[in-house]
Amino acid sequence: MSALPPDATRLHAILSFLDKQIADNEAVGIYLRLQRDAVRQAIARAEVQQSNPQAPQQPSPAVLRASTSSRRQGSTGFSVEQQPRALGPEPVRIHTDDCGHGGVKHPISAHDARAALIDPQVEACPFCRPDDVLGLDLD
Repeated sequence: MSALPPDATRLHAILSFLDKQIADNEAVGIYLRLQRDAVRQAIARAEVQQSNPQAPQQPSPAVLRASTSSRRQGSTGFSVEQQPRALGPEPVRIHTDDCGHGGVKHPISAHDARAALIDPQVEACPFCRPDDVLGLDLD
């Protein structure tokens, strides 16, 4: 930047804007690094599986916790509930599939539950805490 305004009021506004942009991009950067690491781990597992097809695939600890917490046979471990609203988009809440709270729910995979819970428009059920089951720190 070659020409900054001389007054402190506008300089503070510019600084505030730049700080917000850095914070927003930092969150995106963290998310992208997490996704990149997950892809690298998946590549490593796939390469091991291809080189040794007899090796059993190991599920992630979060999936193991989710499956052991499920009470119904054949369950996916998680469910999604759309909460009706008169105006605007319908908010979504994620539950473990054995949660008794909420309305009509539809089963989803642990991967889909994890992806949904990263979205700030999606809520984790405060009773069954699917974010804890998946090992996510959303706070």
